[in-house]
Amino acid sequence: MKSKTTAGLLALFLGGLGMHKFYLGKWVQGLIYLVFCWTFVPAVIAFFEAIFLFIKSDAEFQAAYGDSSYIMTPSGLVHATADSHVKCPDCRELVIKDARKCRHCGCVLIPQ
Repeated sequence: MKSKTTAGLLALFLGGLGMHKFYLGKWVQGLIYLVFCWTFVPAVIAFFEAIFLFIKSDAEFQAAYGDSSYIMTPSGLVHATADSHVKCPDCRELVIKDARKCRHCGCVLIPQ
């Protein structure tokens, strides 16, 4: 599981080289930052990205960059297991096993 603090610190100190992008799995963006690092534009952008990373809640960060087995619910971040969640047949998003309707696409589900 990726750390919000690590990503923010990488953006703050090595953001001009795109190290935070590589850490977050955004390889193409990281390469673009690396190619244009001599202009200092990536460093300025990375400074603002560091601020946004630090402001973002842990749940929002994990939903965006973290492990795909974690899903965002109204009550917070939940670890989805085979006992508690299934994939929607239409959109393939994880939904609670007892749900009657997918909250992503609205597909009617048959509770299992």
